[in-house]
Amino acid sequence: MTNYPVRPIVMPADLTHAMNGLLRKDVLRKIGPTSGELHRHAATAWNCLKLAAYFDGISLDHVGAYRTLGQQTTLFKQRYSLTPQGRNITRKVNGQTYYLRDGFAPLSTPGKSNHGWGLAIDIADCSGDRLAWLLAGNAEKFGWFWSVANGPQAEQWHLQYVCGDQPPRGVRNALKIFPELDA
Repeated sequence: MTNYPVRPIVMPADLTHAMNGLLRKDVLRKIGPTSGELHRHAATAWNCLKLAAYFDGISLDHVGAYRTLGQQTTLFKQRYSLTPQGRNITRKVNGQTYYLRDGFAPLSTPGKSNHGWGLAIDIADCSGDRLAWLLAGNAEKFGWFWSVANGPQAEQWHLQYVCGDQPPRGVRNALKIFPELDA
């Protein structure tokens, strides 16, 4: 079983009075080439990570970034039910226990997701060389860590930007050479 490196998130100052999934547009930045947005610091760190991966012959794309509260609620309703399922991964909402439907990946309760802060990203096809490259210290170098070290709720594809307003050395170094990554 893989043990993913985990660190707690340090929240950027501009999220202090924000509400999860209801962020102001000025704290978000579009990321590409696929659609999506992240908090502005996480977007810069993602751009730097993607470029480093490219130079190492690794292609990084995402399948999930910032999620509004409405998107979180819709996904939760698709993935969870009040009926017990095989894996018994549960979430509590308004005093009721919801069970993860078979065949779905876990998801936070609406309003509790780090995607709702614009600080989480889901890597597309995160296995093989991609996962090995991230685990070789490359994700950490740019401020990205996993939320769960191991076990049934660990998601190899789910990374979180944890550095708040202090970009890690990998980001600072990349911006010296490629300042346009902070756009």
